[in-house]
Amino acid sequence: MNIHVMVADASHTRYNEEICREIYISSLERKTGIANRTPQYIDEKILAGKAVIALSDEGEFAGFSYIESWGGKSFVANSGLIVAHKFRGMGIAKRIKEQTFILSRKLFPDAKIFSITTGAAVMKMNYEFGFRPVPFTELTDDPEFWKGCEGCRHFDILQGHDYKMCICTGLLYDPKEHLTIQHPEI
Repeated sequence: MNIHVMVADASHTRYNEEICREIYISSLERKTGIANRTPQYIDEKILAGKAVIALSDEGEFAGFSYIESWGGKSFVANSGLIVAHKFRGMGIAKRIKEQTFILSRKLFPDAKIFSITTGAAVMKMNYEFGFRPVPFTELTDDPEFWKGCEGCRHFDILQGHDYKMCICTGLLYDPKEHLTIQHPEI
């Protein structure tokens, strides 16, 4: 079965309810902090060119992720990574994560990219892309970002710790830490 991973466009808004359903079901199954999103929110990300989608040859929804900029575009969050149950265990999450990372670097080349997660697989993927674990104080202080956590079942923990810690792990990719070093010719 071939799975195509691409930047989402207007033709993909038809998957918005299925994406939201997968996010919701996963949050219940994992009993972890996945913030719920509305179909309208998913549409906004798709129409802005800030989403990655995975589809089978037959047009079945296989996975999704999106990005959002914060703090005057100095931070970009990679969020909402989800793979439909039928397509799990096929390496699709990593392919989606890779395309989301590439899209983030293309749209916001100087921004720090971050992710918050409770999932070991996402942590491992982020590490492979050069992310490092950080305290929440190194992430954006943009209050609008933290409002996105309100749909998470653990929001009270985050609020109770003044948005400085929760059960999620913060992961950060700082492009300034990944400079290419040019060696002089000898």
